[in-house]
Amino acid sequence: MKRSLRTSWGVREWSTLGLLLCVAAWIHRAALRDIAMIAWGSEEQSHIMLVPFVAGWLVWLRRSRLRSLPVAPSLWGPVIVAAGWVLSWAGVQFETQVAWHAGAMITFIGCVVSVTGFSPIIQFLPVFVTMLFVIPVPGSIRLAIALPLQAIATSITQTMLELLGVPAIRDGHVLLIHGEQVAVGEACNGMRMVFALGLVVYAFAFSLPLRPAVRATLLVLSPMAALVSNVIRLIPTTLFFGYGTVEQAQVFHDMAGWIMLPVALFMLIGVLKMIRWVELPVMSFRLAMQ
Repeated sequence: MKRSLRTSWGVREWSTLGLLLCVAAWIHRAALRDIAMIAWGSEEQSHIMLVPFVAGWLVWLRRSRLRSLPVAPSLWGPVIVAAGWVLSWAGVQFETQVAWHAGAMITFIGCVVSVTGFSPIIQFLPVFVTMLFVIPVPGSIRLAIALPLQAIATSITQTMLELLGVPAIRDGHVLLIHGEQVAVGEACNGMRMVFALGLVVYAFAFSLPLRPAVRATLLVLSPMAALVSNVIRLIPTTLFFGYGTVEQAQVFHDMAGWIMLPVALFMLIGVLKMIRWVELPVMSFRLAMQ
């Protein structure tokens, strides 16, 4: 006989879930503290601080599903909790930071499954995927992305300056303009925007009932948008360094950095409008079905 699932959440269910999450947070407090310190101290990882807001927004859009969320405790929950703990423990023992952090996130998922089963994972999958953005990107991956971005940004900036009639000589990641050397370092290669923009685009893509192919297109193009918008900032910044003062160049560079994220986002919105213009299907069914 098929077991019926209750959909009414009472004090006991909420208390149980809250207690499990608190215990998990206490067990992984060192990992959570490390994630918070990295997010606060590293500009390349500052996108982590946006994750709670993005997750809350996606939950709010899908809040109608909470009414039908079943109370179906699953034995898979403790198994997932144990797997998360083992992964986190292995991360500490073998000094693998990403495993240490990821294990904490898996434990939280296991706590939810213990009380509700896999139903919320399925119905709120975009929310749980945002937990991936909480895990700090390992240095090796950041370096593998940053170095090509530096080379591409330097090359494109040099080409654009020459098209504008401004002589520029490239030496590695350094541009020589008007006798002044301008280094395109990590602060200028777009690295700081890649993951932040990816998170913002992810929130945008799953806030609308877009087709999966359109969502994937926006996510794939987000690094390119970050690079292009950063080159737009680099061109006048380089001119300031070459023909103005260092103070003027630095002020412009910092101020322009604040507007590059919305510029890149508008680029991707333009891509969405272009897809609509060529009359390709963009929207899927209503959001509740996404």
